[in-house]
Amino acid sequence: MIEAAMIWNEPNNKSHWDPEIDPDWSRFAHMAKLAADAIRTINPRLSRVLGGISPIDPAFMTLMKDYGVLDHVDAVAAHGFPLDWNLWQIHEWPQKLDELRAVTDLPIWVSEVGVSSFGAEEVQLWGLKRTAELLKGTAERIQWYSLYDLPHTWEVTTRHKEAEGSSYYRHFYMGLLREDGSPKLALDEFARQTPDVGLVQWFHFEDPRLDEAVSWMKRLGVTYLRTGLSWADRFRPNALEWFDRQMKALEDFEVTITFCFTPEHRGLAPHHTSAPIVPEEFAEFCAEMTARYAPASATSIDRAGNRQPFSSSSRRPAPTIAPSHPRE
Repeated sequence: MIEAAMIWNEPNNKSHWDPEIDPDWSRFAHMAKLAADAIRTINPRLSRVLGGISPIDPAFMTLMKDYGVLDHVDAVAAHGFPLDWNLWQIHEWPQKLDELRAVTDLPIWVSEVGVSSFGAEEVQLWGLKRTAELLKGTAERIQWYSLYDLPHTWEVTTRHKEAEGSSYYRHFYMGLLREDGSPKLALDEFARQTPDVGLVQWFHFEDPRLDEAVSWMKRLGVTYLRTGLSWADRFRPNALEWFDRQMKALEDFEVTITFCFTPEHRGLAPHHTSAPIVPEEFAEFCAEMTARYAPASATSIDRAGNRQPFSSSSRRPAPTIAPSHPRE
Protein backbone atom coordinates (compact mmCIF):
# COMPACT_ATOMS: atom_id res chain seq x y z
CA MET A 1 0.00 0.00 0.00
CA ILE A 2 2.79 2.47 0.80
CA GLU A 3 5.17 2.87 -2.11
CA ALA A 4 7.38 5.58 -0.66
CA ALA A 5 8.21 7.64 2.41
CA MET A 6 8.87 11.33 1.80
CA ILE A 7 11.08 13.15 4.26
CA TRP A 8 9.56 16.56 5.02
CA ASN A 9 7.67 18.87 2.70
CA GLU A 10 9.27 21.78 0.81
CA PRO A 11 12.36 22.06 3.03
CA ASN A 12 13.63 25.10 1.13
CA ASN A 13 10.34 26.94 1.54
CA LYS A 14 10.29 29.14 4.62
CA SER A 15 6.63 28.32 5.13
CA HIS A 16 7.74 24.77 5.97
CA TRP A 17 11.28 25.11 7.36
CA ASP A 18 12.51 28.15 9.25
CA PRO A 19 15.77 29.42 7.69
CA GLU A 20 16.36 31.83 10.57
CA ILE A 21 16.85 28.86 12.88
CA ASP A 22 18.78 26.83 10.31
CA PRO A 23 20.29 29.32 7.82
CA ASP A 24 22.64 26.85 6.14
CA TRP A 25 20.22 23.88 6.27
CA SER A 26 22.80 21.81 8.12
CA ARG A 27 20.27 20.91 10.83
CA PHE A 28 17.78 19.84 8.18
CA ALA A 29 20.37 17.76 6.37
CA HIS A 30 21.35 15.97 9.58
CA MET A 31 17.70 15.31 10.46
CA ALA A 32 16.91 14.06 6.96
CA LYS A 33 19.78 11.58 6.99
CA LEU A 34 18.73 10.27 10.39
CA ALA A 35 15.16 9.85 9.17
CA ALA A 36 16.18 8.14 5.94
CA ASP A 37 18.38 5.67 7.79
CA ALA A 38 15.64 4.97 10.34
CA ILE A 39 13.15 4.21 7.56
CA ARG A 40 15.64 1.92 5.85
CA THR A 41 16.32 0.05 9.07
CA ILE A 42 12.62 -0.82 9.33
CA ASN A 43 12.02 -1.51 5.64
CA PRO A 44 15.00 -1.63 3.25
CA ARG A 45 12.65 -1.97 0.26
CA LEU A 46 10.63 1.17 0.87
CA SER A 47 11.61 4.05 -1.41
CA ARG A 48 12.80 7.15 0.44
CA VAL A 49 12.21 10.50 -1.24
CA LEU A 50 13.64 13.87 -0.28
CA GLY A 51 10.73 16.24 0.34
CA GLY A 52 9.66 18.15 -2.76
CA ILE A 53 11.56 21.41 -3.07
CA SER A 54 9.71 24.67 -3.73
CA PRO A 55 10.98 26.74 -5.42
CA ILE A 56 12.83 24.46 -7.82
CA ASP A 57 16.38 25.41 -6.98
CA PRO A 58 19.36 23.38 -8.24
CA ALA A 59 21.62 25.23 -5.79
CA PHE A 60 19.59 23.84 -2.88
CA MET A 61 19.75 20.36 -4.38
CA THR A 62 23.52 20.76 -4.72
CA LEU A 63 23.69 21.76 -1.07
CA MET A 64 21.81 18.61 -0.08
CA LYS A 65 24.20 16.60 -2.24
CA ASP A 66 27.22 18.22 -0.58
CA TYR A 67 25.78 17.42 2.86
CA GLY A 68 25.42 13.78 1.81
CA VAL A 69 21.62 13.74 1.99
CA LEU A 70 21.25 12.39 -1.55
CA ASP A 71 23.31 9.36 -0.58
CA HIS A 72 20.56 8.42 1.88
CA VAL A 73 17.50 8.69 -0.42
CA ASP A 74 16.28 6.90 -3.52
CA ALA A 75 14.66 9.85 -5.28
CA VAL A 76 14.23 13.61 -5.05
CA ALA A 77 11.12 15.66 -5.66
CA ALA A 78 10.07 19.09 -6.86
CA HIS A 79 6.93 21.20 -6.62
CA GLY A 80 5.84 23.79 -9.16
CA PHE A 81 2.96 26.24 -9.58
CA PRO A 82 3.96 28.46 -12.52
CA LEU A 83 0.45 29.79 -13.18
CA ASP A 84 0.00 30.95 -9.60
CA TRP A 85 3.06 31.94 -7.58
CA ASN A 86 6.28 30.70 -9.18
CA LEU A 87 8.23 33.30 -11.12
CA TRP A 88 8.59 31.20 -14.25
CA GLN A 89 6.23 30.11 -17.05
CA ILE A 90 4.51 26.78 -17.48
CA HIS A 91 6.38 25.87 -20.67
CA GLU A 92 9.63 25.96 -18.67
CA TRP A 93 8.80 22.70 -16.86
CA PRO A 94 11.22 20.57 -18.94
CA GLN A 95 13.98 23.12 -18.37
CA LYS A 96 13.36 23.10 -14.62
CA LEU A 97 13.67 19.32 -14.47
CA ASP A 98 16.82 19.43 -16.58
CA GLU A 99 18.33 21.89 -14.09
CA LEU A 100 17.87 19.29 -11.36
CA ARG A 101 19.17 16.47 -13.55
CA ALA A 102 22.35 18.46 -13.98
CA VAL A 103 23.12 18.06 -10.27
CA THR A 104 21.71 14.60 -9.46
CA ASP A 105 21.23 11.26 -11.18
CA LEU A 106 18.43 10.26 -8.80
CA PRO A 107 14.89 9.86 -10.15
CA ILE A 108 12.93 13.12 -10.00
CA TRP A 109 9.33 13.12 -8.82
CA VAL A 110 7.00 16.04 -9.43
CA SER A 111 5.22 15.34 -6.17
CA GLU A 112 3.07 18.46 -6.20
CA VAL A 113 1.87 20.47 -9.18
CA GLY A 114 -1.36 22.37 -9.62
CA VAL A 115 -3.26 25.35 -10.92
CA SER A 116 -5.78 27.41 -9.00
CA SER A 117 -9.23 28.31 -10.29
CA PHE A 118 -9.09 31.67 -8.53
CA GLY A 119 -9.25 33.71 -11.74
CA ALA A 120 -11.32 31.28 -13.79
CA GLU A 121 -11.97 27.57 -13.86
CA GLU A 122 -11.05 27.59 -17.54
CA VAL A 123 -7.50 28.53 -16.56
CA GLN A 124 -7.24 25.51 -14.27
CA LEU A 125 -8.59 23.24 -17.01
CA TRP A 126 -6.06 24.51 -19.54
CA GLY A 127 -3.26 24.33 -16.99
CA LEU A 128 -4.02 20.71 -16.18
CA LYS A 129 -3.96 19.72 -19.84
CA ARG A 130 -0.73 21.60 -20.53
CA THR A 131 0.97 20.30 -17.39
CA ALA A 132 0.19 16.72 -18.37
CA GLU A 133 1.54 17.33 -21.87
CA LEU A 134 4.78 18.72 -20.50
CA LEU A 135 5.43 16.24 -17.69
CA LYS A 136 4.11 12.84 -18.74
CA GLY A 137 7.06 10.69 -19.70
CA THR A 138 9.60 13.11 -18.22
CA ALA A 139 9.13 12.65 -14.45
CA GLU A 140 9.15 9.47 -12.40
CA ARG A 141 5.91 10.47 -10.67
CA ILE A 142 3.41 13.30 -11.29
CA GLN A 143 0.95 14.17 -8.53
CA TRP A 144 -1.71 16.84 -8.89
CA TYR A 145 -2.56 19.17 -6.00
CA SER A 146 -5.32 18.73 -5.01
CA LEU A 147 -8.74 17.06 -4.83
CA TYR A 148 -10.48 19.66 -2.63
CA ASP A 149 -10.41 23.41 -2.29
CA LEU A 150 -9.43 24.50 1.19
CA PRO A 151 -12.33 25.62 3.38
CA HIS A 152 -12.23 29.38 3.79
CA THR A 153 -12.56 28.96 7.54
CA TRP A 154 -9.16 27.23 7.67
CA GLU A 155 -5.92 29.03 8.31
CA VAL A 156 -3.16 28.52 5.76
CA THR A 157 0.17 29.24 7.36
CA THR A 158 2.64 31.07 5.15
CA ARG A 159 5.60 33.30 5.79
CA HIS A 160 5.56 34.63 2.23
CA LYS A 161 2.37 36.69 2.43
CA GLU A 162 2.19 38.23 -1.08
CA ALA A 163 5.92 38.49 -1.73
CA GLU A 164 6.47 35.42 -3.92
CA GLY A 165 4.70 35.73 -7.24
CA SER A 166 0.94 35.76 -7.08
CA SER A 167 -0.93 36.14 -3.82
CA TYR A 168 -1.07 33.14 -1.54
CA TYR A 169 -4.86 33.28 -1.25
CA ARG A 170 -4.90 31.37 -4.54
CA HIS A 171 -4.00 28.37 -2.36
CA PHE A 172 -7.68 28.12 -1.38
CA TYR A 173 -8.70 27.37 -5.00
CA MET A 174 -6.35 24.52 -5.97
CA GLY A 175 -8.94 21.73 -5.78
CA LEU A 176 -10.71 19.83 -8.51
CA LEU A 177 -13.73 20.02 -6.22
CA ARG A 178 -15.07 23.16 -4.60
CA GLU A 179 -15.27 23.49 -0.85
CA ASP A 180 -18.85 22.15 -0.93
CA GLY A 181 -17.74 19.07 -2.89
CA SER A 182 -19.18 20.12 -6.24
CA PRO A 183 -16.99 19.48 -9.31
CA LYS A 184 -15.08 22.06 -11.31
CA LEU A 185 -14.46 22.06 -15.04
CA ALA A 186 -11.07 20.34 -14.69
CA LEU A 187 -12.44 17.26 -12.89
CA ASP A 188 -13.32 15.27 -16.02
CA GLU A 189 -10.00 16.15 -17.63
CA PHE A 190 -8.16 14.89 -14.56
CA ALA A 191 -10.00 11.56 -14.88
CA ARG A 192 -8.69 11.33 -18.43
CA GLN A 193 -5.13 11.76 -17.14
CA THR A 194 -5.25 9.00 -14.52
CA PRO A 195 -3.55 6.73 -13.69
CA ASP A 196 -0.52 8.42 -15.25
CA VAL A 197 -1.15 11.47 -13.07
CA GLY A 198 -1.61 10.83 -9.38
CA LEU A 199 -3.09 13.05 -6.70
CA VAL A 200 -2.03 14.95 -3.59
CA GLN A 201 -4.56 15.30 -0.81
CA TRP A 202 -3.61 16.30 2.73
CA PHE A 203 -6.01 15.29 5.47
CA HIS A 204 -6.06 17.28 8.67
CA PHE A 205 -6.59 15.58 12.02
CA GLU A 206 -9.90 13.67 12.01
CA ASP A 207 -10.76 15.17 8.63
CA PRO A 208 -14.48 14.63 7.89
CA ARG A 209 -13.75 14.53 4.13
CA LEU A 210 -11.75 11.28 4.28
CA ASP A 211 -14.38 8.77 3.20
CA GLU A 212 -15.84 11.07 0.54
CA ALA A 213 -12.33 11.71 -0.78
CA VAL A 214 -11.67 7.99 -1.11
CA SER A 215 -14.92 7.55 -3.03
CA TRP A 216 -14.03 10.39 -5.40
CA MET A 217 -10.50 9.11 -5.97
CA LYS A 218 -11.74 5.67 -6.92
CA ARG A 219 -14.29 7.16 -9.31
CA LEU A 220 -11.55 9.26 -10.91
CA GLY A 221 -9.25 6.27 -11.43
CA VAL A 222 -6.55 7.45 -9.03
CA THR A 223 -3.95 4.83 -8.18
CA TYR A 224 -1.10 6.98 -6.83
CA LEU A 225 -1.74 9.22 -3.84
CA ARG A 226 0.49 11.46 -1.77
CA THR A 227 -0.62 12.48 1.71
CA GLY A 228 0.97 13.10 5.09
CA LEU A 229 1.34 11.94 8.66
CA SER A 230 2.14 14.80 11.00
CA TRP A 231 4.75 14.41 13.73
CA ALA A 232 2.94 17.24 15.53
CA ASP A 233 -0.35 15.33 15.39
CA ARG A 234 1.34 12.31 16.96
CA PHE A 235 1.03 14.07 20.33
CA ARG A 236 -2.72 14.64 20.08
CA PRO A 237 -5.09 12.44 22.06
CA ASN A 238 -6.23 9.46 19.97
CA ALA A 239 -3.54 10.13 17.35
CA LEU A 240 -2.92 6.49 16.50
CA GLU A 241 -6.62 5.80 16.16
CA TRP A 242 -6.88 8.58 13.58
CA PHE A 243 -3.71 7.50 11.76
CA ASP A 244 -5.04 3.94 11.60
CA ARG A 245 -8.36 5.10 10.23
CA GLN A 246 -6.71 7.28 7.61
CA MET A 247 -4.28 4.65 6.42
CA LYS A 248 -6.92 1.91 6.41
CA ALA A 249 -9.15 4.11 4.24
CA LEU A 250 -6.28 4.60 1.77
CA GLU A 251 -5.24 0.96 1.53
CA ASP A 252 -6.40 0.57 -2.09
CA PHE A 253 -3.95 3.24 -3.32
CA GLU A 254 -0.19 3.30 -3.77
CA VAL A 255 0.59 5.91 -1.13
CA THR A 256 3.55 8.22 -0.75
CA ILE A 257 3.46 9.18 2.90
CA THR A 258 5.06 12.49 3.85
CA PHE A 259 6.54 12.79 7.33
CA CYS A 260 6.73 16.41 8.51
CA PHE A 261 5.73 19.18 10.97
CA THR A 262 7.63 19.68 14.21
CA PRO A 263 5.60 19.56 17.45
CA GLU A 264 5.74 23.01 19.06
CA HIS A 265 7.12 21.66 22.32
CA ARG A 266 9.90 19.75 20.52
CA GLY A 267 11.15 22.58 18.31
CA LEU A 268 13.97 25.03 18.89
CA ALA A 269 11.17 27.55 18.38
CA PRO A 270 7.51 26.78 19.16
CA HIS A 271 6.44 26.39 15.52
CA HIS A 272 5.84 23.52 13.11
CA THR A 273 8.58 24.85 10.79
CA SER A 274 11.26 24.77 13.46
CA ALA A 275 14.24 22.46 13.46
CA PRO A 276 13.72 19.99 16.31
CA ILE A 277 15.62 20.16 19.56
CA VAL A 278 16.51 16.48 19.19
CA PRO A 279 16.51 15.43 15.51
CA GLU A 280 16.64 11.77 16.47
CA GLU A 281 13.05 12.15 17.72
CA PHE A 282 11.85 12.89 14.19
CA ALA A 283 13.72 9.82 12.98
CA GLU A 284 12.00 7.78 15.70
CA PHE A 285 8.62 9.03 14.48
CA CYS A 286 9.48 8.02 10.92
CA ALA A 287 10.57 4.59 12.10
CA GLU A 288 7.43 4.14 14.20
CA MET A 289 5.11 5.03 11.32
CA THR A 290 7.05 2.86 8.87
CA ALA A 291 6.89 -0.10 11.25
CA ARG A 292 3.17 0.43 11.72
CA TYR A 293 2.11 0.98 8.12
CA ALA A 294 4.92 -0.29 5.89
CA PRO A 295 6.87 -3.06 7.64
CA ALA A 296 9.19 -5.02 5.41
CA SER A 297 7.15 -8.22 5.67
CA ALA A 298 3.89 -6.43 4.87
CA THR A 299 5.46 -4.71 1.85
CA SER A 300 6.51 -8.01 0.33
CA ILE A 301 3.06 -9.44 0.94
CA ASP A 302 1.39 -6.38 -0.59
CA ARG A 303 3.42 -6.74 -3.75
CA ALA A 304 2.15 -10.29 -4.01
CA GLY A 305 -1.38 -8.96 -3.96
CA ASN A 306 -2.38 -9.52 -0.35
CA ARG A 307 -3.00 -7.02 2.43
CA GLN A 308 -1.41 -7.04 5.87
CA PRO A 309 -3.66 -6.00 8.78
CA PHE A 310 -2.47 -3.15 10.98
CA SER A 311 -0.74 -3.94 14.24
CA SER A 312 -2.19 -2.32 17.33
CA SER A 313 1.07 -2.47 19.28
CA SER A 314 3.20 0.66 19.15
CA ARG A 315 4.98 2.90 21.60
CA ARG A 316 2.98 6.03 22.33
CA PRO A 317 4.59 9.27 23.50
CA ALA A 318 3.46 10.87 26.72
CA PRO A 319 0.30 12.96 26.22
CA THR A 320 0.85 16.68 25.80
CA ILE A 321 -1.20 19.63 24.75
CA ALA A 322 -1.72 19.30 21.02
CA PRO A 323 0.40 21.84 19.13
CA SER A 324 -1.07 24.04 16.45
CA HIS A 325 -0.06 23.06 12.93
CA PRO A 326 -0.92 24.00 9.35
CA ARG A 327 -3.95 22.58 7.69
CA GLU A 328 -2.15 21.93 4.44
